[in-house]
Amino acid sequence: MTTESPDSLRVAVVGSGPAGIYASDLLVKSDLAKNGTPVRVDLFERMPAPFGLIRYGVAPDHPRIKGIIKSLHNVMDKPEIRLLGNVDVGKDITVAELQEYYDAVIFATGAVADRDLNVPGADLDGHYGAGEFVGFYDGNPDFERDWDLTAEKIAIVGVGNVALDIARVLAKTADELKVTEIPDNVYENLNSSAAKEIHIFGRRGPAQAKFTPLELKELDHSDTIEVIVDPEDIDYDEASEQARREAKSVDLVCQTLENYAMRDPKGAPHKLFIHFFESPVEILGDENGKVTGFVTERTELDGKGGVTLTGKTTTWDVQAVYRAVGYRSDAVEGVPFDDLRAVIPNDEGHVLTEFGGDIIPGLYATGWIKRGPIGLIGNTKSDAKDTTTMLLDDFTAGRLTPTTHRNDEAILDLLATKGVQVTTWDGWHNLDAAERALGEAEGRERKKIVEWEDMVSASHPEQNG
Repeated sequence: MTTESPDSLRVAVVGSGPAGIYASDLLVKSDLAKNGTPVRVDLFERMPAPFGLIRYGVAPDHPRIKGIIKSLHNVMDKPEIRLLGNVDVGKDITVAELQEYYDAVIFATGAVADRDLNVPGADLDGHYGAGEFVGFYDGNPDFERDWDLTAEKIAIVGVGNVALDIARVLAKTADELKVTEIPDNVYENLNSSAAKEIHIFGRRGPAQAKFTPLELKELDHSDTIEVIVDPEDIDYDEASEQARREAKSVDLVCQTLENYAMRDPKGAPHKLFIHFFESPVEILGDENGKVTGFVTERTELDGKGGVTLTGKTTTWDVQAVYRAVGYRSDAVEGVPFDDLRAVIPNDEGHVLTEFGGDIIPGLYATGWIKRGPIGLIGNTKSDAKDTTTMLLDDFTAGRLTPTTHRNDEAILDLLATKGVQVTTWDGWHNLDAAERALGEAEGRERKKIVEWEDMVSASHPEQNG
């Protein structure tokens, strides 16, 4: 049992995605720690496995994600950071209880729910949130095991990387994806897919798309996919041209889209259309409540980077609609939550009773639960820096109330009394080895274990034989 002095800093970080891991890393590498004050972090994760949306929110055919996983592994593999997985904060253990065991708590719970598409027909069978489909093909145990892929023509609303991911997964063949870590149920579903045409829709123009250049360019790498852009959709106003001048990434996206619009057809069997200047109006359905079409209204640039409606509508023959219009965070029981913004009220770090309200001592937020689901990994790192700087300043100034529980085993004893089977960092290594063994048997690097209890069992081979 390790017992620490009252001068040490004990922090619970809730959420083991990049936001939580980067915050943990900054704390244990802080000047406070370097100058001799022990800093210990327990990283709580609801799932049996760490890494959040890096494990469950990125398409399996993204090889660069392995580099991010490796860097997160390096952070987690530190004696000052302990993973406590399979623990649902707010249910298995309350926030009030956490405050009894830690000097401070940082919430980094991210965002996995889908924002709504507020158009008529949104309740029809065949309209899905992108996050639901991502959860399916990434083997997230919270999501469906089977997916209806009978639609031959599909609409995707949104022009960000998530839209590209789901379009690519829908357009590729199952055998193209079998070399990745997808589990058997995902392969079997994709192998029966009827998809032939995928249509991506954006309200504004090419310069306002949220794609990253490399993801957009890679969309066309598969021999089975032909990306098609209508030359009439390549249009820029003064604000769009300025955006291209000011950001190389915007200009590269526009160049790639222009190349798609100008080239000759390559004759691939799956067509992937990217449409701009089309605003969602309605999802159409039949008498059985199934999607039969999608209506958009043509827009045009207003000179300021926005668009105005033209009154010209188009009805698209599709049998499924996916909305990729952004993620939404869920509330944590026992913590204030702003339903309109879908974030924890904060002042760039401290949790507040409400926006503009009072600071709740000892509670902090970082990542998407703090600022909404925007930005890339670089934004997450800088965000974690802001939050941890506030926390460390509060500790140094004596604004935190030290917990009376100063040993490592106390929280484990509490969870044991609640019947929680905690998955540790060693447990993750066990699960990782089990998934790699499954993959190796089929000549691939990994095959994900999907079922929750199977993941827990693989994390505890000594207990579950």
